[in-house]
Amino acid sequence: MFGINTWEFFALLVLAMLVIGPDRLPEYVGRLRDWIRQAREMAEGAKSQLRDQMGPEYRDIDWSQYDPRQYDPRKIVRQALLDEPADEVPAAPEEAPTAPEAPIAVPFGQPYDPDRVTPWDADAT
Repeated sequence: MFGINTWEFFALLVLAMLVIGPDRLPEYVGRLRDWIRQAREMAEGAKSQLRDQMGPEYRDIDWSQYDPRQYDPRKIVRQALLDEPADEVPAAPEEAPTAPEAPIAVPFGQPYDPDRVTPWDADAT
C-alpha cells in the first residue's frame, strides 16, 4: 500500500494521533469515514450509469482487455513509429526477445547508407 510496510503505517498512525490529539481525533476519523463513503458512492454511481447507458451490451464486455498490465510499451511505440495497424487484442509481453519483429524506423524515408555524409546545419550550431 503506497510503498510502505505495516510498521511504517502504524508509525504514521501513531504520529498522526499525537499531532491531531485525542480531542480532535474522532472528528478527523469521521471526516475520513465520510470521504471514503462518498468516494465509494461516486464509484458505484459511475458503474450504474455506465450499465444503464450501455444496456445489455454491458454484460458482453471483456474487461480484461483493458488491463494496462498486458500491454507491451515497446510494441505500442513501434506501431506508432512505423504506422503499423494496431492488433485487435494486444499481445502479452514476450519473455525473451530473440529478434526484432519489425524493421527499424527510417527517418525521413531515406534508406541507411553508411557512406553518406551527415547533414550539417551551420545556423543551428
